[in-house]
This record gives sequence, structure tokens and C-alpha cells, in this order.
Amino acid sequence: MSQNQSTPSREVARRVFASEFNDAGYTFTESDDERAPVYALLPTGESSNRVFFVGTLTEKEDVGEDAEYWRGRIVDPTGTFFVYAGQYQPEAASKLRDLEPPAYVAVVGKPRTYETDDGTVRVSVRPESITEVDAVTRDRWVAETATRTIERVAAFDDEGNEYARMAREEYDLDPETYKDAALSALEDLDEGDGDELAADPADSPTDSPAGI
Repeated sequence: MSQNQSTPSREVARRVFASEFNDAGYTFTESDDERAPVYALLPTGESSNRVFFVGTLTEKEDVGEDAEYWRGRIVDPTGTFFVYAGQYQPEAASKLRDLEPPAYVAVVGKPRTYETDDGTVRVSVRPESITEVDAVTRDRWVAETATRTIERVAAFDDEGNEYARMAREEYDLDPETYKDAALSALEDLDEGDGDELAADPADSPTDSPAGI
């Protein structure tokens, strides 16, 4: 068997806004295999083993005790993502160490949930990659993520949408809330002036990484 045939394909990274992602506290697997991928259930009716988001890194902190363990706070138009990277995510941890907030970043990673002492489920991201990007890339991500979110909401009541059925069972949440957040993000994009991080537009980068 060739290497390409024996290597499992990666799951698609879902574009999702922070407001929806932070409500995606229910996780599941689709088989009993102990190595089966774990999915977060998005409230708009989609499974997500990996996510892709772009936002502004506003804070970073090494919260490790015996070893480096970086926490990053990344803001999009709808809310805040928290990412955590340590020795098992060396590239992402190194990037967080080197970045100076505020900075636009694109993140691909896996959802992670944990329960607090009071029973609240918190959702964060274990990053596979963190890439510094420009305002154009951030704006394009907002526009495309809004489109994907609105599409998921439109398909929520479709017969045969098994993940929407799961979302109705697991969450007491109205998917229209996330459509409203997506539309608001688009409005903010239309009303914004582009790169709010740049003191001088001439100083802002114009090239975005391939594939983002």
C-alpha cells in the first residue's frame, strides 16, 4: 500500500465564528474505536473535528508551571477564541511566544472542551498552526465564514440533516442567533475602515499566505 493510501485524510477545518464555537460544548465520536476522531457539534447543525478562524490576537500568556504552556486570546467580530499550545504543539507554541499583540492571526486547530468545578463546559482550541496574516485576509475570512454560517442555518430544518437533529436534542439554542451574528459581522465589515491595527496604511502588509 502506498504512503498516500495508508495515511488517513485530514478532516475539513470548519469556518466558525467565536459566538457559535463557544456554544459548541457537546462532543461525540462516530465509532467505538478508541482512536476515533472526536467531533464538536456546532449549534447550526454541523460536526467539527477541526476549525479554521481568523482574528486579532489581543493577549498571550505563558500559563505553564513546569514547562511553557501558552494561552492566546483571539477576537473576531462576534466574540473570543482561546487557544492553548504547549510541548505537544511546538510550532504553535513557538508562534505564540514570538508574536506581539495586537496582531491578525489565522488559526487551524482542534476543538477542546473541559468542565469547570461548577459544571460549566468551556470550549477552546488546540492549535495545529498559527499564521500571522493581514487585514485583507481577516476581512475575507469574515465574509466567507458569514456565508457558511448562513448556509448552515438555512439547511437546519432540512429533512435528513442528522447533525441538526443532534443539535436540537443537545442544545436549547436558536440557530437564527448565529445568522444574526453573521449578518452583524458583515455589516461591521462594510462599515469598517480595513486595517485598524495599522498606524499608517502604507505600513500594513498586503500579501496573505497561500491557501488562507
